Amino acid sequence: MDKHLLNEHPLADCQSRIIRLSIGAIQFPFSAFQSILINAKFLPLLSILIFLPFFNSFSQNNSVINDKNQPGVLIPVKISDIKLDGFPGAKIDLCINERIKKQDVEHLIEPFRNKTETRFWQSEFWGKWILSAIAAYKYNNDPELLIIIKNAVRDLLETQLPNGYIGNYAPENQLTQWDIWGRKYSMLGLILYFEISDDKNALRSAQRVADHLLSQIGPGKTNIVKTGNYRGMASSSVLEPMVYLYNYSGEKRYLDFANYIVEQWGTEEGPKLISKAVEGEWVSERFPSPNVWWGWENGQKAYEMMSCYEGLLQLYLVNKNHKYLKAVIDVVDNIIDTEINIAGSGSAFECWYKGIENQTRPTYHTMETCVTITWMKLCYSLLQVTGDSKYADQIEKTFYNALMASMKFDAGEIAKYSPLEGMRHAGEEQCGMHINCCNANGPRGFTLMPAFSFMKSENSVFVNFYCESEAKININKNEIFIQQKTSYPESGKIELTINPKIESDFEVLLRIPIWSENTGLKVNGEVIKNIKPGKYISVQRTWKTGDKIELTLDLRGKLVQQNNYQAIVRGPIVLARDTRFGDGFVDETAEIKAENGFVNLSPADNKPENIWMSFTAPLVLGTDLEGEFRNPKRINFCDFGSAGNTWEQTSRYRVWIPQTLNAMKINYKKY
Repeated sequence: MDKHLLNEHPLADCQSRIIRLSIGAIQFPFSAFQSILINAKFLPLLSILIFLPFFNSFSQNNSVINDKNQPGVLIPVKISDIKLDGFPGAKIDLCINERIKKQDVEHLIEPFRNKTETRFWQSEFWGKWILSAIAAYKYNNDPELLIIIKNAVRDLLETQLPNGYIGNYAPENQLTQWDIWGRKYSMLGLILYFEISDDKNALRSAQRVADHLLSQIGPGKTNIVKTGNYRGMASSSVLEPMVYLYNYSGEKRYLDFANYIVEQWGTEEGPKLISKAVEGEWVSERFPSPNVWWGWENGQKAYEMMSCYEGLLQLYLVNKNHKYLKAVIDVVDNIIDTEINIAGSGSAFECWYKGIENQTRPTYHTMETCVTITWMKLCYSLLQVTGDSKYADQIEKTFYNALMASMKFDAGEIAKYSPLEGMRHAGEEQCGMHINCCNANGPRGFTLMPAFSFMKSENSVFVNFYCESEAKININKNEIFIQQKTSYPESGKIELTINPKIESDFEVLLRIPIWSENTGLKVNGEVIKNIKPGKYISVQRTWKTGDKIELTLDLRGKLVQQNNYQAIVRGPIVLARDTRFGDGFVDETAEIKAENGFVNLSPADNKPENIWMSFTAPLVLGTDLEGEFRNPKRINFCDFGSAGNTWEQTSRYRVWIPQTLNAMKINYKKY
């Protein structure tokens, strides 16, 4: 008779308490124990990470749920052993084929040949694009794409000066504006290329870029936080490639420079990224409103700020300074609590602005796609380091809503902004080129998803992303084949077939989203009860070919109310009205009818072209309750990612529906 060990994973809370692990009669603080676990200097690109599960013990039917302290190491799955299908997989493939592969790379190289720039950011485009191209190649091993990447690297290296500089700024303008920011992206691209090619010339070239920068910046030279924009955050985000160069080369000068950058953050002129995070200052209120928005004084710039925290997390993995990890966890919690809106993104004019509080207000230039994908990447890194499934929930929400909404239905372009109401359109071209920052950067969110979908530790498989898919995962010299059959999130039913090459004992951990209040789970037909949301549920047993897991997630429509507006969410999906349905004014005031917070959604008969999911919901429209107007009408909604995705003026959409005031239901003064 099969035995299952079913375990919930509420993970270590590194930000507010010290967890003690009992080993025999000795108690170790979590921080000390984790330092022992991560005793490895070579940790490139988060390839070796820490996961710490804790369990409550009880038995159920033929299953046993154990409380256990089992430290382990979590490492990524080989991405080429994963294949995502269904609607999400098709969109990822479309982005690779129509956006990444069709990029005119010579156009991106041209600014590096001229080196006459004084203020713009052309030098970021090559790096952003090639990072997505390399991630795509890791996923699909497309030989055509590899040739494109090799040629792009070759052409960039032809522009490198004898002193090591790769960039497009005139010598007298170096270190100003976006110069160091662009160098960062060139280094990241070369380092990632080295990862897939083992081309040591690419790594040496990245080192030469870094060494030239070290000759200009540092103690007794120019102060990095006084360069560029946004209190030095753009420039000092070069921290990330510096840590990678240290990991790959072992050259201490790169680690010293990384430490120098972080030290400068805490100075009077620095952005105070660590102190303000651990002190709980909101990311939108760290500095006074700047006199010049697009300049050095602005300390609320979202994209650049998160990029710095990505680098800080990498430095933490090297030096084990737990204050760094706490700062990243704290700032991400603050962003979740105050900024990330219903669609999984934030920012206005590219800065934090109390996005949750203001999300019902039509806002200029909101949800920049560069912010969207950087948020996904930061959550991905924290997911690997902490194992906390809340970061996986954030990635899923952002992918299905903000990121999907940014890409035109044919994947030919990616928008700069994706507001919660309006009409979508292409972003302006930037820097005198036929591209902009988000068109270059947006694909990185799509190419992140295969790596996010499955992860592993020494004897565990983590399933983060529910999607029609296949994966091969190597554990303890055994090949584990996992097949997902599902149309999720159209349907809440997910079937996983576990096929180990050799019958063996290991655990499969399933992410239970925080919104799934009523979750069903069966293992080989055995019903598992009391599944809690917002955690991983672990099924441990001796697995054999053909074993099945059936998971059913709660996709009931839910009403969200804020500031006299209403919206509907269904699982991870935000719904929106769209004029393509032809069922009235999408901006009309209404009351969405709900019972106990749940909205009765029905599949819609009407599904205009290029819309993925459509439902009807009961709404009382307008301000008249006489006659037929008092009765709810079934109004069409689609997934937010599909809303307005034709990028035509005839497709207006809206998430937040104005709620009609009913004076008979307002709160009166108590007498």
